[in-house]
Amino acid sequence: MANRLAHSTSPYLLQHRDNPVDWWEWGDEAFAEARRRDVPVLLSVGYAACHWCHVMAHESFEDDGTAAYMNDHFVCIKVDREERPDVDAVYMTATQAMTGQGGWPMTCVLTPDAEPFFCGTYFPDTPRHGMPSFRQVLEALVGAWRQRREEVQRIGAEVAGHLRAQRTLAADQMPSEEDLAAAVRKLRTDFDERRGGFGGAPKFPPSMVLELLLRHAVRTGDAEALEMVEVTCDAMARGGMYDQLAGGFARYAVDADWVVPHFEKMLYDNALLLRAYLHWWRQTGAPLGERVARETADFLIAELGTPEGGFASALDADSEGVEGKFYVWTPAELVEALGEEDGAWAAEVFTVTRAGTFEHGSSTLQRLRDPSDLDRLARVRHRLLEVRAKRVRPQRDDKVVAAWNGLAIAALAECGILLGQPAYLDAATTCGELLWRLHVGDDAELARVSRDGEVGRHAGVLEDYACVAEGFLALLAATGDPVWWQRAELLLERVLTHFPDGRGGFFDTSDTAEQLLQRPQDPTDNATPSGQSAAAGALLSYAAASGSGRHREAAESALSAGKQLASTAPRFAGWALAVAEAAHAGPLEIAVVGVPGDAARIELTRTALASPSPGTVVVPGAPGSAAVPLLRERPLVDGSATAYVCRGFVCERPLTEPRELKRLVGPADGRGAQRSE
Repeated sequence: MANRLAHSTSPYLLQHRDNPVDWWEWGDEAFAEARRRDVPVLLSVGYAACHWCHVMAHESFEDDGTAAYMNDHFVCIKVDREERPDVDAVYMTATQAMTGQGGWPMTCVLTPDAEPFFCGTYFPDTPRHGMPSFRQVLEALVGAWRQRREEVQRIGAEVAGHLRAQRTLAADQMPSEEDLAAAVRKLRTDFDERRGGFGGAPKFPPSMVLELLLRHAVRTGDAEALEMVEVTCDAMARGGMYDQLAGGFARYAVDADWVVPHFEKMLYDNALLLRAYLHWWRQTGAPLGERVARETADFLIAELGTPEGGFASALDADSEGVEGKFYVWTPAELVEALGEEDGAWAAEVFTVTRAGTFEHGSSTLQRLRDPSDLDRLARVRHRLLEVRAKRVRPQRDDKVVAAWNGLAIAALAECGILLGQPAYLDAATTCGELLWRLHVGDDAELARVSRDGEVGRHAGVLEDYACVAEGFLALLAATGDPVWWQRAELLLERVLTHFPDGRGGFFDTSDTAEQLLQRPQDPTDNATPSGQSAAAGALLSYAAASGSGRHREAAESALSAGKQLASTAPRFAGWALAVAEAAHAGPLEIAVVGVPGDAARIELTRTALASPSPGTVVVPGAPGSAAVPLLRERPLVDGSATAYVCRGFVCERPLTEPRELKRLVGPADGRGAQRSE
């Protein structure tokens, strides 16, 4: 049996390389084999940090009998959804249409023409909880394939036709100011006033909705919008979903109080939340926002940084086969680590109870209030980290995904300047160089993943181009190096050339990519910004710095899908609506000219980036630079570093004093919260 997964760049596929299942990677060869053998294709989709993917693998894919049955009756394909989001999107749409729900592991059975006639998610090894066993499902499908072939092919053709006929949400224009107000009103009805967040359990961190609410509060002075941010950010950061020892957020909380997480930690969650907490602090001066931003940035670099300079995709939920074992504590374990007195004190500070807040008498660590003795807290945290470091660590999915690294670059670059931490900016710059050197090929074609310094073979999708361009524009704002402008420009030109759908939006895949049953196009923001809303954000920023009407029109047109979601489902349009807030508030263009490395230029740049006003675009550069249009014909004033501010296409007089700049670039209407000194 050929081990076709052994040389994959996907840690998820590598986890399955020793299965007795004769796995194939997605590709024409697998479907050709299914046609040759006249058998259906079993498609299994998951990702490396997925707990129930591990469970199904252990129960079924590692079982010799089940594997033999799969090999005899199917061509089996294993797909990492994070490497192939296009394949995942097509068959997740089919799964949701056929079952009313979706998730991972995803199990689909296809004809040799890739048309799905059965879809599901997790199946146990024995019948339980009203679910048939995986073997029972397989036997029924084999029977249908042999005895009711025409029916099977008809179902597959109908599902494929449904997929091909899918159309994205469409509107004639981007969300209006009233649409944005309606979105915030709808969010209020879903808001959990006592515990923060939106809706009930499970609760996911609403990072993009938080950004929308922060921008709306600045633009309109809406105090209730800001209150939703503050309650949610406070609750998430104090609960068990946040690692109270080393920083970093878990994927979501299984309860409504943020106590018990699903313990996997994802790069994209932490990059987006880092930026949200940073902006909360920038807007209000909240000390908790600053602390969490610093700790999350430290977590990204220490726990997810790769030797090549990128950021790994995720940390697993499990260690030693047990979910959360690395992170939870009992009172006895605290006493063993700290001694009687400090152990009892830590149990009280971190809400570690005798009954336990998690499983088997163990507790997640919470920090519901700050103790008066912060020095003691620091000593206790340091000792607990030392003890925890001796535990078996969760595995790491160390593939570098372009889009998520773009999100990390943007967050760390901004964080480095605003918090005065050069190490954060250095990490962002190193990551940007890695993506450009390794992931970007001829004609600015972008590869989606790399691992161990080896680039993968899968093409980048829209979110990759958009998020990396956004990260490069953030590096331009933080460093003033025009190379980031040139690189972002090339990526966005490829977006405008190869992704348009002909109706004002964008497809998720390039016109040069592999053609699937459906060309994916999902405008909704879920765990990450959709490709469409991410593209709109990057295009809008580029337009403000360049004056390009073409890019601004493309951005506004791409936001049109958010108009229909604004009043009905704003939780699934958070980034699109946040970008729309920037479009209505801006552009606020700030060019800062000065000698590179000059302290005065750095301080003016920091002051400019400290503006919470949506639509702010900052471009520092050397005097006389013509690399970025916003910098052209901007001389020094009296030999000093100088800021040029234009708001809504009208320019103010040049400024050389940071205090004057701060007064000028606050919220447009003066009612939003200001960052404290």
